[in-house]
Amino acid sequence: MAVEADNGAATAKRLRAITDELSEHFFEREDVVRTLIVAMLARQHSLVLGPPGTAKSELARELTGRIQGASLWEILLSKFTVPTRMFGPIDVAALSRGEYRQIFDGRATTADIAFIDEIFKCSTAALNETLGFLNERLYHPENGGSPVVCPLISAITASNELPTGEDSAAIYDRLLVRMEVGYLADPSNFAALVRSAVTVPAQRTRTTIALEELQYAVSTAVPAVDVPDVIVDAVCTLRAALRRQELIASDRRWRQSVRLLQASAFLDGRTAVGEIDLAVLTHVLWDSPAQRPTVEREVLQMVNPDARVALDLADAIEELEAQLDSKAGQSREALSDWAIREANTKLAKAAKQLAKLRTEALANGRSATSIERVIARQRAVHARVLTEALGVDASMVQAEL
Repeated sequence: MAVEADNGAATAKRLRAITDELSEHFFEREDVVRTLIVAMLARQHSLVLGPPGTAKSELARELTGRIQGASLWEILLSKFTVPTRMFGPIDVAALSRGEYRQIFDGRATTADIAFIDEIFKCSTAALNETLGFLNERLYHPENGGSPVVCPLISAITASNELPTGEDSAAIYDRLLVRMEVGYLADPSNFAALVRSAVTVPAQRTRTTIALEELQYAVSTAVPAVDVPDVIVDAVCTLRAALRRQELIASDRRWRQSVRLLQASAFLDGRTAVGEIDLAVLTHVLWDSPAQRPTVEREVLQMVNPDARVALDLADAIEELEAQLDSKAGQSREALSDWAIREANTKLAKAAKQLAKLRTEALANGRSATSIERVIARQRAVHARVLTEALGVDASMVQAEL
């Protein structure tokens, strides 16, 4: 098999191309796209959490549709969804002959990849079967026969809200990767989005991979990625740091996260996990969104010593955005005065500091991922100040920055 000859290197290259293509199409979603692919490679399930209209479903369909030959299954759950709708309806023809059977084709029981929308609205009746499907990849038929082994590699789930009851919390616990998405922050990206609604889209490159390639990567290539002792030590240090802040993740979650680290390294074309791969843990070790910034700070400081300075700048940038929000309703003169005297100067200074940090990190062979994330945030806030406080046209913001 050709994919075995290069140990999945060609597959990883195509997956990186898919990441780039989807990131270009879905503004401000590069980290989400990459993390979804990493979760898939690790044979884990993911949650995309965010308000309606943030392209959660479209992104999931675009990604899963790139896997040729895969059996894809999608469903929008409600509190009335019955297990047979998910896992297979009753075979009416067989029932007329006195046989009680289900038709599994085209349902969750035969899916390689699943997309489950509004996952936390899973009905009580379907809860146990859904948990078994996600955990053990098993379905127990209605007639009490032998469990059906499901070929599921990964499920991408989405929700507009966090779980509220014990039943949905059980499902939440089984979703290893959790990501928040919001509405576009950068006005120039929003302008491009609006423009895309009235222009004929250019023919886009559409890279795909075969199901067999993904299966080989998941079962063989990713588990073969080396996990050096220094990474094990870093994970232990991170666990201790989070416990000091009363952020406790289960042993199972920590153990499963190791495969995510291997998948991250594989996706980048590396044969061993490096400190840069620890960044994926920012999507694993929090339960509530309020905990995410603390987890992110602890993780990114391990990935890059410069991250502390970058994250301090991020805090200052967030404070400036909060000030901008608080000035809603003020006159344009007042907004302009604040922007010229304070915001514009501070944001320009932050941009120079972040650029210097990025240059130094790359020169020393360190990851600049966390710094680039703060740079993107600085640009988005600066663009808001230019458009909302100084009246610069959104289409001109890119040139101004």
